[in-house]
Formats: sequence, C-alpha cells, structure tokens
Amino acid sequence: MDPSNTPSAITADFLDALAEARSAEEALRRVDARRLQIAPGSTFSIQQNVTTARDGAGQVLLRRFYTSAAASFPVNGTKRKLLTPWTECLFLRGGVFVGEGEQVLAQTFDDFEQMRAHELRSVVNVPLLQGNLCYATFNVFGTRARWSPQEVLGIRLLALAAARWVPAMPGLAYRFERAAAV
Repeated sequence: MDPSNTPSAITADFLDALAEARSAEEALRRVDARRLQIAPGSTFSIQQNVTTARDGAGQVLLRRFYTSAAASFPVNGTKRKLLTPWTECLFLRGGVFVGEGEQVLAQTFDDFEQMRAHELRSVVNVPLLQGNLCYATFNVFGTRARWSPQEVLGIRLLALAAARWVPAMPGLAYRFERAAAV
C-alpha cells in the first residue's frame, strides 16, 4: 500500500464489515488483515490490562488477548510492567507510544531480545481507553526502524475500530501510586 494513502485503508465498507463480525476473533482477524496493508512486515497484538487490587503496588499485569504471531507470542501470555516512561505514557496519561529503533526498544521492553530474534525494530502502542482507564493496548511492532506519520495514523484508526471487540476485565485496578493524581 502506498504510505501516503495509509489512512484510506480504513474505509466505511471495512468499518461496516467489522461491525457485522460475529465474534471478537473474527473482527480482530479483519483488523489484522487491514494492519498488514497499513504496516507490511509487522506483527500485531492486543494486551489486556488484567491488574486487580490483589496485584502488588507499582505494577500493571498484562495478558495477551490477540496476536498475529501465536507461535512466538502466544495468546494468554502474561507480563508484569513496572512504572516506566512507557507505562506512564499509556496507562497514566492515555497517550500513544511510538518507539523507533532497536536502542529505544531495548530501553523500553525487558523482552527485547525476543523481539530482536524476530527483527522487530519499531513499535506503535495505542491505549484502548474507557474514560481515563487504559483497559488494553493495541500494539504493532515493525521490522522497519521508523514509521511514517501516515502509518501511525492508520494504526491509531485501526485501534479505535478494534476497541469495541476487546472487553475490559472486571475488577480492573491501577496499582501505581500516581495514577489517582493524573
């Protein structure tokens, strides 16, 4: 797809077809197919925030809800994240994180060596929000070192389209002291 036309991949026909999906799996497969048009050579996942009041303070627990690379990054795989600039961006401010280059990924993700093995060199993480609560992240990892502004916009639009298919976990609770102040 021509990068200058990336947002045009999100058409009314696509959104109408997505609304007619019979399950989250079907809808997310459609989103995944469109993601390949917008960001060829990328992998895609959605991580649900499954943090509860029982989890330790200063962390967020994520569980993979959907993945385009199940053999390497299985569904239901979990990871704990501490308060970092990445978690602050997504979970406290509700902002989009764009990471470009291996150095940024290595500084941001403790599982970077697994990403390196798949030649992943960039990421766009989009928070899925209910009000100010980030209940999941929509993640596209690319083999390219940089994203075009049109690709980032296309990924953000896909995240908005996918959000209704990703349930918020009951009992979701932030475990960051600063979360209440933001």
